[in-house]
Amino acid sequence: MITSPLDLASRVRRHPRNFDAFYFINGVLLVLFFLFFGSRFVLAPGLGVGLAGGFVLPTVAGAKAGAVTTNVFISVPRSGVALVDEGMINFTKLGQWLQERAKEHKVPALLIRADQRVPMQDIADIRTMAVAAGFDYVQVAFEEPAAGK
Repeated sequence: MITSPLDLASRVRRHPRNFDAFYFINGVLLVLFFLFFGSRFVLAPGLGVGLAGGFVLPTVAGAKAGAVTTNVFISVPRSGVALVDEGMINFTKLGQWLQERAKEHKVPALLIRADQRVPMQDIADIRTMAVAAGFDYVQVAFEEPAAGK
């Protein structure tokens, strides 16, 4: 019985022992691709937004009409902690963080994105810290209710 009728295995040439220039070019292009088109948010820990028990903003009619541009923002997923660019910090460190951010901008404006389960006292405390840190404007984030609800 013939298992290899064309005997192709004997006609295949061996792999070269040196690396092609294309191997290195391909590696450099991959590195450049990830440097230029990569994002720090691809594998960064984040804040889940959704209705499945995640982070949910409170809804208020007319929220879009009161929207303003801010240059600093924080997220408050639960009471006593805030999520900032550097990670999760507690309210004792938040005052110092706000002072540093207020110095970076000519007209500092803060956006507070608080989960709907966060007590209003925590939002008021953050606003007090922000005003003491030198923020000119403090905005609390709300979502517009869905149509028909």
